[in-house]
Amino acid sequence: MTDLSPLPGPASVAVSALDGRFFRPPLPDGYVLRPRLCERLSAGLGGRLLLVSAPAGFGKSSLAVEFCQSLPMHWQSLWLGLSPRDNDPGRFLERLLEGLQAYFPQLGSRALGLLKMRQRHQPFAFEEWLDGLLDELALHLEPTAPLLLVLDDYHLAQGPVLDRCLQFFLNHLPDGLLVMVTSRQRPDWHLARLRLSRQLLELHEQDLRLTHDEALALLERHSSSLRGEALENLIQRSEGWVAGLRFWLLAASEAGTESALPQVLNGGEGLIRDYLLEEVIDCLPAEVQAFLYDTAPQERFCSELCDAVREAHDSAEILRFLLAHQVFLVPLDEQGHWYRYHHLFSDLLRNRPTVHALVPAATLHLRACRWFNAQGLLDEAVEQALRAGHLDVAANLVQNLSEEQLLAEQNVGMLLRWKMDLPDSLLISTPRLIVLYSWALGLACQLDAAEELASHLSRFLPAPSATAQKSMLAQWLALSGIIARGRGHRDLTIQYCSEALESLPAKRYGQRLMCLSTLSNLAIADGDLWRARGLNRESLELAQRVGNPLFEALAHYDRARVLQARGEIVRALDEVHQGLERLRGLSSQRLYAVRARLTLYEGFLLAMRLQPQAARSRLLAGLSEARACRDISVLIGHCVIARLDGQGGEFAKAFAELAEAERLMHIWDVPPIYYLAMITLVKCELWLAQGRTDLAEAWLVRLGQTYTGERAAAPPEFHPQLPLHVELQQALLDVIQGQPMLAEGRLSVLHENGQLTGRQLLSVMALTQKVVLLLGTGREPEARKALVLALDAASGGVLQPFDALIRNNADWLRGQLLLSAPGAVGQQLLEHCPVSVARTSVEGAAVEQLSSRELAVLRLIAQGCSNQEISEQLFISLHTVKTHASHINSKLGVERRTQAVARAKELGVLG
Repeated sequence: MTDLSPLPGPASVAVSALDGRFFRPPLPDGYVLRPRLCERLSAGLGGRLLLVSAPAGFGKSSLAVEFCQSLPMHWQSLWLGLSPRDNDPGRFLERLLEGLQAYFPQLGSRALGLLKMRQRHQPFAFEEWLDGLLDELALHLEPTAPLLLVLDDYHLAQGPVLDRCLQFFLNHLPDGLLVMVTSRQRPDWHLARLRLSRQLLELHEQDLRLTHDEALALLERHSSSLRGEALENLIQRSEGWVAGLRFWLLAASEAGTESALPQVLNGGEGLIRDYLLEEVIDCLPAEVQAFLYDTAPQERFCSELCDAVREAHDSAEILRFLLAHQVFLVPLDEQGHWYRYHHLFSDLLRNRPTVHALVPAATLHLRACRWFNAQGLLDEAVEQALRAGHLDVAANLVQNLSEEQLLAEQNVGMLLRWKMDLPDSLLISTPRLIVLYSWALGLACQLDAAEELASHLSRFLPAPSATAQKSMLAQWLALSGIIARGRGHRDLTIQYCSEALESLPAKRYGQRLMCLSTLSNLAIADGDLWRARGLNRESLELAQRVGNPLFEALAHYDRARVLQARGEIVRALDEVHQGLERLRGLSSQRLYAVRARLTLYEGFLLAMRLQPQAARSRLLAGLSEARACRDISVLIGHCVIARLDGQGGEFAKAFAELAEAERLMHIWDVPPIYYLAMITLVKCELWLAQGRTDLAEAWLVRLGQTYTGERAAAPPEFHPQLPLHVELQQALLDVIQGQPMLAEGRLSVLHENGQLTGRQLLSVMALTQKVVLLLGTGREPEARKALVLALDAASGGVLQPFDALIRNNADWLRGQLLLSAPGAVGQQLLEHCPVSVARTSVEGAAVEQLSSRELAVLRLIAQGCSNQEISEQLFISLHTVKTHASHINSKLGVERRTQAVARAKELGVLG
């Protein structure tokens, strides 16, 4: 028996979840360089595809490694080792994009979110997705720094759908990107066009066979003592097969003498492979053979996992033994902690008769399941249970996820992916699974599926005890309330959520908080802000009592929404910042829907403060996380960005943003009642700005019919005041259609409504729109009075409703603000009003208007602020500050900052 103890090995390292997805393995010890093949491959650097296809063991991967190492200095390379799991095109493209982001961090953040949320049972337009990604990638690639993408072992993932995806990928490959593929079989691609255009270079089995000199060099490197006829016989029979020679060398070392090996082997490569591999295994110590069979089912492993699977303590020692021979193991990380077997070798181990396996595969997978679960790697634990065929174990693991954890994180993508692997019969086997998945479906806005699954709770009634019966009924009520709110059923929502709050056990604080949040949202829709405020206070107190930062953050989010309705924008921003502060200690690597919502809402509030650049930055950050969590709050991000684009006159971009939101909702199977009204209202705003009144009129009528009157539906969750905003748009349409009195009547009613219910934001919006109307009809004295009321209602810090006045009546507004009593809002509006100045002699021309942002920059320059300080105070980039400063100098006819300040004071621009 071989003594394994003295063999050196890597130092012990902590267990890591790294999977080496983009780790390029090193060349094997004793590898014989093949410059002739690398030279041939180099001839294809100007094309699109390098294809290396040959049976197992011909050194395809090693050649790819050598070629990467020999690339010219200006080339970069990305290594993607494939496995059978990559057969799913969505998973493959997700990994590919994550790899590309290592070189281009800004690439495809939205595209990646779409892939992570895709469910396998749903159709996905891969070609459309790839088309957008490749267009974006083309903007990042530089001809001076081309990238080689290596897809190693493509045969493991090959399938009809993935073949079509890669075919499209190759056909539309941008300049600066070259693909290299290694595979045991030729992919099912149509390559005639690439071949005719000299964009393809192929190497086959005959190209990869070792030449006589290469085979001789390999044997000599391993100190083979074969000479003469025996040596020539071995080289001839190996037929240039790299793996055959390497395994023969190992078998010879284990046998103790080369002459002990049979020398009568006849036949082709297949027979050589089978014979030599079996001889290698049979020559190994018994404990090593057992180790190989026990660990072969694992796609990746470390010594700790191997110990758990084998119920042993010598795995690190055996791994060192295998490493010393440099034959079987492929490292998956730089630390030498995670490994996999050569696919050739693991295939043989898995396919040999089960008599060689001492422990059934199902048992091995279950042991691995327990180990992954203990490490907190729930994804892999569930997968191992599924591979073991123990769906009940997988379901039990899922059940370990508490409702509170699910409702706090609201990251439902993982649960919905597991749902596809679990049969429906198992999902309805326990009340806990039913409740857990009903909540997941409800949070994912799949209302019909959630309601159908929740209905199966009745099978478990009556419950074993009165307490269990009450708890189950309460959970059903809470679920039903959330579903009713999603469908716009106001009365049912109040009934179910209120009854649930009365009967939910104390330990179900997550479901209690969801009911409080839902009722608070509905109270905002009803205009009962005091009730909403009371419900928010109760939510925050409960979240603080249980000490859950995620629920505390959610309570701050709900409070911010009430403050926003009251027009308290500055205080609402403070609430958002408090919520984000509560999440600061959580891992930045984990995804949390509530963090995404707070970030998106911060962007929305910054837009209300007329800070569009800072708003867009936060909206994009929130969108990325919300997409990854599959959270419907993405609607806020897309709608606000579309409005910002529209206000900038970029209508095509605005409509494209809304189209992206609709596409995402369709992919997620979200019912139209959740999103259609929100998106349509923004479209109406854009249509009115474009003068397309026919479209706006038709849809405003439909929205009014749906959300007003006796049988009105409750407005959607993310726009609880939508019916009032429909009225605001209708008033604007009335003005455009020549009915100012009708518009004035609507706006007066809205203002009064806002004053009666405390919805000051509504009052500000109605009053500012009324001021524009009055100025347009020559009623300037009435406009002044309406402006005074608007400024008073806007004392909470909202600025955005004044934007139309700033754009169209800046001089009048500036004059009124200078005459009015000083206030924070008035001062801030002054900073946004463009200033008209006249200069006496700068090439005989009048000084151009300074924009509101240029004026703000000029004021800070006058205060002695540096460019960096201006950047931080105005939430704009340093480059933008320099650009504004340059424009200021140009407009004022000066060259330096000090001259600009002096000139502005001379002209009365600065006091």
